[in-house]
Amino acid sequence: MSKVFVNIGLSLDGYMAPEGMNIEHWDRPDYKNWGAKWGILMSWILKQQYFRENLKFGPGGETGPVNDMLRHTMERSGVSIMGKRMFDAGERSWPDEAPFHTPVYVLTHEKREPWVRPGGTTFYFFNDGPASALEKARESAGGRDIRISGGADVIQQYLNMGAIDELEIALAPVLFGSGRRLFENLHEAPPQFRIDQVLNTPDATHLRYVRA
Repeated sequence: MSKVFVNIGLSLDGYMAPEGMNIEHWDRPDYKNWGAKWGILMSWILKQQYFRENLKFGPGGETGPVNDMLRHTMERSGVSIMGKRMFDAGERSWPDEAPFHTPVYVLTHEKREPWVRPGGTTFYFFNDGPASALEKARESAGGRDIRISGGADVIQQYLNMGAIDELEIALAPVLFGSGRRLFENLHEAPPQFRIDQVLNTPDATHLRYVRA
């Protein structure tokens, strides 16, 4: 059966995104310095060969354990689920060949026809809530796993449903001070996890947790 996993970057003080990083200020990375903070949070991935190949940034990039981990994360993913806020930002910043190459289910209250992109990515827009999207994802994952991409609110919903089997967190050495926290709005008895793997690098500590 497909596993459901989260794969995200996180600041040291627990934020997935800095304050000011929203669609209204997307063209102003200097607003509350969100662009620089986001750059530090994700600097590790920008250096990886697999990431550069996937987004067609050209040759080069680092190889090794982190690159292998990133490749495994993408190759295990048969479907991704994300929220409308994350999709809106990505729609403006992803290349034409979006970096998923799978179906992507977007949780939204808006109705919209599927958006087909080159390279195998199709975005489907779900109005029936997270449980319905997850049920459809299990049907279409093709035996691979289901990636919950974000944002924080979507991850919290699936944590509260008890649906998440694994957490993959790249903990970066940056403090945001404010923004969108990952572990908020959880039920009184959230699911428990145990440490499965730790990979240390100067740019991030890569933590993998599995359900206890």
